[in-house]
Amino acid sequence: MAEHWIYLIPLAAVAYFFWSRRSASSSDIKALLAKGAQIVDVRTKAEFKAAAHPKSINIPLNDLEKGSQKLDSSRPVLICCASGSRSGLAVSILKRKGFKEVHNLGSWHRIQSFLS
Repeated sequence: MAEHWIYLIPLAAVAYFFWSRRSASSSDIKALLAKGAQIVDVRTKAEFKAAAHPKSINIPLNDLEKGSQKLDSSRPVLICCASGSRSGLAVSILKRKGFKEVHNLGSWHRIQSFLS
């Protein structure tokens, strides 16, 4: 059983590769911001209060089903969190709710270089 952990390292590397391909590229982000993209931070309220980008709105992942009503479904949405895991799940939730243009930004720190 102990030998099975060795397979997790390559599996994690492959998973990261596919996750990173799904997140929005720098040129995508710039274009989406030019189109008036909404920036949604899905971290907890405490995480958001501790540090966040001032142009983002906080809708914690656990509240996203109801909180999505605060968003304009006709505008692009950039989702961020601490690392990209919760934002990946949030993208799925919003797409299931009918949002067409939703992108995983990954970490909320990433938006810093685009919104000074």
